[in-house]
Amino acid sequence: MKRAELGKKTPVVVIGGPTASGKSALALALAQAFGGTVINADAMQVYRELSVLTARPTAAETKRVPHRLYGHVDAADNYSVGRFLADAGAALAEVGRTGLRPIFVGGTGLYFRALTRGLAAVPTIAPEIRSAVRERMVAEGPAALHAELSRRDPPMGERLKPADRARIARALEVLEATGRSLSDWHREGMPALLDPDQTVRMFLAPERAELGRRIDARFDTMLAQGAVDEVRALASRDLDPLLPAMKAHGVPWLRRYLAGEIRLETAAEKAKQDTRHYAKRQFTWFRHQLSDWPRVAPEAALSELKRALSS
Repeated sequence: MKRAELGKKTPVVVIGGPTASGKSALALALAQAFGGTVINADAMQVYRELSVLTARPTAAETKRVPHRLYGHVDAADNYSVGRFLADAGAALAEVGRTGLRPIFVGGTGLYFRALTRGLAAVPTIAPEIRSAVRERMVAEGPAALHAELSRRDPPMGERLKPADRARIARALEVLEATGRSLSDWHREGMPALLDPDQTVRMFLAPERAELGRRIDARFDTMLAQGAVDEVRALASRDLDPLLPAMKAHGVPWLRRYLAGEIRLETAAEKAKQDTRHYAKRQFTWFRHQLSDWPRVAPEAALSELKRALSS
C-alpha cells in the first residue's frame, strides 16, 4: 500500500453523498490506490449494533485498508456532532502518524460542515436531565414541550417546528442544564479540523431513478443478511425510542413487524420509502449548505479523484 507524506501537497479527501450512492466502495478503491485510511462520517454507522442496517464496511473490507470510527459507539449513547469532531481529531492524529492519507466518507452533512467550518460548543448534559425531558416527551408529546420551549426560550421556539421531537428535547435539555438558550451556546464553538483549501471534496450525485433502485435492492440484501435479527437484538434492550440508533432507517418499521403489527413486506416497503425520502433531503442539504462541493456521477468519481490527487 502506498504511503503519503501528509502536508500542504497531500490534501485530505472528503467524500459525501446520499445513502446507497456507492461512497464506501469509492473510498475503499481510492484508499487502495493511494494508500489511505477510511474515516467514517456517517451518523448511523458509528453504532455498534447497526452493522447490517447501515451497510457498514464488512470485515473483509476493513482488512484490505484501515477503517476508523465505525461501530465504536453503543446504541444507548446519543452520539453528537461534537463527539464526532473530537473523535475525528483523534483519528486524524493517528492516521497522520501512519503516513496514510485520510479519506473521510459518509452522508451526514453536519459532520462535513463541522470538519471544515467548526462547531458550536454545548456542555455535556447530565443523564438525569436528559432522561426527564425525554420521558416528558413520550408522556406529553412534542406540541406541549414546544409550547413550553416557546415560553421559556422564544428564539428557539420560533426556530423549531412543533413536531421536531429530537430538537425540541435537545433545546429543553440545554435550557434545563445550563439556564441558557441553545442559541447562546451556538455563538461559542470548536474550530474546524480541515482547511477547505487543503481538501479534495466530492459529492456523489447518482441519477435519482437509479438511486431509488439501489436503495430498494440494498434493503432487500439487508433483510437477507439478517437485518431482522439485528433489530430484534436492539429492541430487546428496551432503549429510549428517541435515541438516534432507534430511529435508523428500517429500525422503527422492523420493530413494528416484530411486534406483530404489520407484515414484513409492509415494513420493508415503508423502510425503503423512508430511505428514498432521506436521500432526497441529503441532496437538498448539500446543495444549500455545502454548495461549493463538486457534484460528480458515481461512474466518473474514481477517475476524477485520481486525477485530482495525481496533479
